[in-house]
Amino acid sequence: MLKIWQCSVCGFIHDGDEAPERCPKCGAPKEKFVALADDKAQLVERSRLSNDLHMELASLLDQVLAVAEAGIEDDLDPGCVVVFQEAQRQAWKIRQMAIAEIATHVSKGKWG
Repeated sequence: MLKIWQCSVCGFIHDGDEAPERCPKCGAPKEKFVALADDKAQLVERSRLSNDLHMELASLLDQVLAVAEAGIEDDLDPGCVVVFQEAQRQAWKIRQMAIAEIATHVSKGKWG
């Protein structure tokens, strides 16, 4: 299993047997990288799938929002508009929840 390294300057995460010579993000030297403890590294690993799923969900909900907007603009009849308005409300709410969850993961170091 590769180690997970974190730049102590900018927080960049690197997977590898050793730290990179320079941080790809901020240019800090290899010495500024710290190997994450096993428990922290496992948390980063476990969160990668969840974070990816949250991002995919947010992207799909962007599509729902676009369809809902088109349906509202079409304005075929009041019943249709109600359905699209509700889809818009729910998609927006769930999308924001997914984004907030990703932000929580980032603030807790569960990002990699």
